[in-house]
Amino acid sequence: MKAHATASAEMEFFTLIVRCGSLATAARELGVTAPVVSRRLAGMEKRLGVTLLNRTTRRIGLTAEGTLYLSNARRILEDIEAMERQLTRSATQAAGLIRVNATLGFGRNQIAPLVSRFCSLHPQIEVQLQLSVNPPPLTEDSFDICVRFGEPPDARVHARLLAPNRRLLCASPAYLARRGIPQTPRELAEHDCLGIRHGDDAYGVWRLRLGRQETTVKVHSAMSTNDGDIAVRWALEGHGIVLRAEWDIVEHLRSGRLQQVLQRYQAPSADIYAVYPHRHQSASRIRTFIDFLAEAFAAEQRERLPA
Repeated sequence: MKAHATASAEMEFFTLIVRCGSLATAARELGVTAPVVSRRLAGMEKRLGVTLLNRTTRRIGLTAEGTLYLSNARRILEDIEAMERQLTRSATQAAGLIRVNATLGFGRNQIAPLVSRFCSLHPQIEVQLQLSVNPPPLTEDSFDICVRFGEPPDARVHARLLAPNRRLLCASPAYLARRGIPQTPRELAEHDCLGIRHGDDAYGVWRLRLGRQETTVKVHSAMSTNDGDIAVRWALEGHGIVLRAEWDIVEHLRSGRLQQVLQRYQAPSADIYAVYPHRHQSASRIRTFIDFLAEAFAAEQRERLPA
């Protein structure tokens, strides 16, 4: 890094001398004496092993090597200036590409419509949305933002809470009329429970808390899937009890097609986070998109979810 900074300073110094037309004029502009400029130029030529300028008492002239150096120096300095302008615009203007990852069902039902609205508001921003069963490793450079459930433990990334999201136990009224309503977590072991295989979560193990007491139940799942929407559909069809995030079932609870059970108990939350690398914390396009998601989730929560 130091060598690159020195080379850039030398290129600026040399182009200044050529623009000024003499060492004395360049010295006045730099606020130093002519001998200082002469020694610095001599040091450059010694390091490069070539003569850049032919000097007389009144004027300077470019050598062939000096002409080549000047041409490349001007191009490189222009590229550096253009890059800095581009970076400055990136930090202050919402433009460019955003690569977003989300889980299958939630990404399809919640994130995709928000991306559509966002791109209509910000046509200068390009969004690539990829859905996956399991979230990618957060330390990989595959995505700029991952929308995921639960705050990540990795300190190498930022995580902004977009919305609280409880996990609730529920089943169809028909199933509960046929099999009865469980009154304690232990009774879940006697019920048909719909399994959802996600990531590294312990499959078939449900943890429920009442106050400070936590109960771990190993449930039986005759039907299981890696797609939460399918599990909810099975619950609607009366196949069993499902443990699902509130955002995915609130409409069914409101309509009465699903009925919550064990309401006093709390399952581990599925709070919704936007996760992104530290290097993106100052990028305007990233901040703009995450702010939009947070505002959209807050508005939808006020409309859909009970206080």
